[in-house]
Amino acid sequence: MPADTKILVENVLAGDRVAFNTLIELHQRLVLHVVYRMVSNRSDVEDICQDVFIKVYQHLPAFKFGSKLSTWIAKIAFNTTLNFLEKKKAVLFDDFSPDDIGMDSISCDQSRPDENIVDGEVASILQDEIDRLPVHYRTIITLYHLHEMSYKEIGEIMELPEGTVKSYLFRARRLLKDKLTLKYQTEELY
Repeated sequence: MPADTKILVENVLAGDRVAFNTLIELHQRLVLHVVYRMVSNRSDVEDICQDVFIKVYQHLPAFKFGSKLSTWIAKIAFNTTLNFLEKKKAVLFDDFSPDDIGMDSISCDQSRPDENIVDGEVASILQDEIDRLPVHYRTIITLYHLHEMSYKEIGEIMELPEGTVKSYLFRARRLLKDKLTLKYQTEELY
């Protein structure tokens, strides 16, 4: 655990509002990605994200630095979203664009505009197909690839054994590859 994370937590616990805002800023994208992968309605996503940070604040005194702070927060986000879905018995995902709720699109550092357009189209196709995966698969892909979390961290968040996380990630990638191969011609993707 980096010393600055421990200091940040101590400052939040001491009542420092600026420190809590910093904690939120550092983890809001992670929370948004976890929640968005499971719930589609924009207002529900916003409400759940707020609930997550309220729970983080309420339970921060119980955080013992046994894992990364981001892992602990992502687990709260995952469990809060699962509880929401159980209460609401909502449809897990509707067709709607991640851009509608401020999700960052995959950026590219290409200098040519035509390459930027092509890369943006590929990113959009990939995002659409990820959004159609079962909730556990898309959550694991998001945590692993976008947030670069380890199998162990993802397992802690989703309460799954490490081997199951690896298996789900492998299956998710294979399912994604199969879907893309069936739906799009190779030249459309490159």
